[in-house]
Amino acid sequence: HVQLVESGGGSVQPGGSLRLSCAFSGKMDTDDCLGWFRQAPGEEREGVAQISPAGGSKYYGPSVKDRFTIALDNKQNILTLQMWNLKPDDTAIYFCASAPTSVWPPFDQKRFLYWGRGTQVTVS
Repeated sequence: HVQLVESGGGSVQPGGSLRLSCAFSGKMDTDDCLGWFRQAPGEEREGVAQISPAGGSKYYGPSVKDRFTIALDNKQNILTLQMWNLKPDDTAIYFCASAPTSVWPPFDQKRFLYWGRGTQVTVS
């Protein structure tokens, strides 16, 4: 069982930046996958970024590509999401999640079995 705890959310003006962190318990196996998702009020939860610890493959949602960067520190057990040039549409609760298998296509939420409680990001 993997536990995940997000931090780093807050309020920021458009064009600003934030760095989210997700501390997780347990060691990632080679087939595991970690991801960031977000859910805006009244919207479906959507995939933001995904990383495969084994191969380092990274995937990004189309609306955040070139603005967000996902990174994994396996020694510290911390997953991060660096967000630049934030827009009001980025306002959402951000969740980190882990999957005990590889995930394809990216952001298939059925594969992600463990979820954090989320951290609020507000851009206004």
